[in-house]
Amino acid sequence: MRSHPTEAERALWQVLRNKRLAGWKFKRQQPIDPYIVDSVCFAARLIVEADGSRHLESTCDTLRDDWLRAQGFRLLRFWNNDILKNPEGVLTSILVALEGDERGIEPVSSPPPLPSPPPQGGREKKDLPRG
Repeated sequence: MRSHPTEAERALWQVLRNKRLAGWKFKRQQPIDPYIVDSVCFAARLIVEADGSRHLESTCDTLRDDWLRAQGFRLLRFWNNDILKNPEGVLTSILVALEGDERGIEPVSSPPPLPSPPPQGGREKKDLPRG
């Protein structure tokens, strides 16, 4: 799947990669025990899935989702059509799940801040993982 993503998966990943969505780090095609998820933010325990019609009323997806929720993950599933035709709505939904909103939805904890610059003469580390 990583080498042959759908158009919707590709479009979604362009926004989630490299901490482009409000600084949250997502990983793509990540194995989580017996399953592989489309995108996951471990800091927020949030999985984002892009689904086509083969996922409609899928018993396998229901079992998979139940197992992932039992491991402490939250899941957001978006139809490919929604990702392609309403990307702003999809991204808003993801941000609400990550950060909460004014309607009282409790956000997950924010990613930790970046470390302070090293003291003079110290070595710099380029990309420290966050979460």
